[in-house]
Amino acid sequence: MRIGGRIQAAIEVLETVETQHRPIAEVLKDWGNAHRFAGSGDRAAIGNLVFDAVRWRSSSAWLMDQETARAIVLGTLAYRWGWNLETLADFMAGDEHGPEPPTAVERTLLSNASLDKAPAHIRADVPEWIEPQLRATFKEHWVDEAAALAARAPIDVRANSLKAGRDKVLKALDQFGAKATPWSPLGVRIGAGSDFDRSANVTNEPGYQKGWFEVQDEASQLAVLLAGAEPGEQVLDLCAGAGGKTLALAAEMNNRGQVHAYDRDKTRLKSIFDRLRRAGTRNVQVHSADSDLKGLLGKMDRVFVDAPCTGSGVWRRRPDTKWRLTPAALEARMMEQSQVLDEGARHVRPGGRLIYVTCSVFADENSGRIDSFLRRHPSFAPLPVERIKGEALNAVPARTVPNGLLLSPATTKTDGFFVCVMERAG
Repeated sequence: MRIGGRIQAAIEVLETVETQHRPIAEVLKDWGNAHRFAGSGDRAAIGNLVFDAVRWRSSSAWLMDQETARAIVLGTLAYRWGWNLETLADFMAGDEHGPEPPTAVERTLLSNASLDKAPAHIRADVPEWIEPQLRATFKEHWVDEAAALAARAPIDVRANSLKAGRDKVLKALDQFGAKATPWSPLGVRIGAGSDFDRSANVTNEPGYQKGWFEVQDEASQLAVLLAGAEPGEQVLDLCAGAGGKTLALAAEMNNRGQVHAYDRDKTRLKSIFDRLRRAGTRNVQVHSADSDLKGLLGKMDRVFVDAPCTGSGVWRRRPDTKWRLTPAALEARMMEQSQVLDEGARHVRPGGRLIYVTCSVFADENSGRIDSFLRRHPSFAPLPVERIKGEALNAVPARTVPNGLLLSPATTKTDGFFVCVMERAG
């Protein structure tokens, strides 16, 4: 496909996403199935443009003075990708499958594109109702933090210490320009790329198939390291999902002791078994959704709660979710978070620890949930920040917030994660 055709395809996909309120990945898959002539490079390029258009939907619409898919795509190409207006017009006009060239009005708007006078939530590219949540967390820096959440994310992987060190993984992924992450001693990062650049498909690599590494953002890696799990301990991963943090916990424990992996949604656990086998993990016991966990009550050295949340900290990877989020959905997540915290507390032994983690940057889901929990469970107390981080992680420039630590794209160059470690009185 020529560039004009790619632009037109992106407009069509975005129109479907907007009008049918469907996930981007699903619509892109349907488009590819209906347009078999498009190669893998074309599909990847179209996906890049669609995802970026959604990242900056609000600011592009404001710049173009309309919210159509065409306006948002053109605004993204000109303002975010930095394409010269004449070059863009040539691409569009020189392809019979491309969109109509920019109109006179569009040319004027694109030539004078500036967000200097845009409202704060437009510059931040977030729904207006979310502004108070971000302001409560980041104070005067909230626009910059939100803007960082709208950028593309790199690909981070975690070296599986049961099978390979970071140097081995770096060598295996050298063809993609892999570098060591700045904070996690196990992390390897591949840059996000720009414009139509294809992302590295690291799960196709032999090293991945051999279990040398797992795809995991550095913030998620740090959350596990901050949990401080030790070999020989009994650990409950209460919201294990697909098992990313379960695998990391097991590796930190060097396959000694036991990690109990549980999730009340059985569909989320279905991929964990293949991942455990590939990683060479031997100290994980998977509990099905209908399992009775009574035998673990009051016996766990650590309970890791990766709570259900809005996912505001991973908007770089799932930009469409920020536009679908509603106040009602936020309230529902907060109720679930309180419930899972209460459940987790029941399994912590005296002197043990409860680790609460979200991939959210909203204060109500983070410090707010901990405040509420502590009123219900006075036997628990958050650990001071210096005791959470430990010597190996002291350099991490995480933001100290009430009851814990917050990582974010603007501050730590990671996804947005909140980590609180609480200790139960002995």
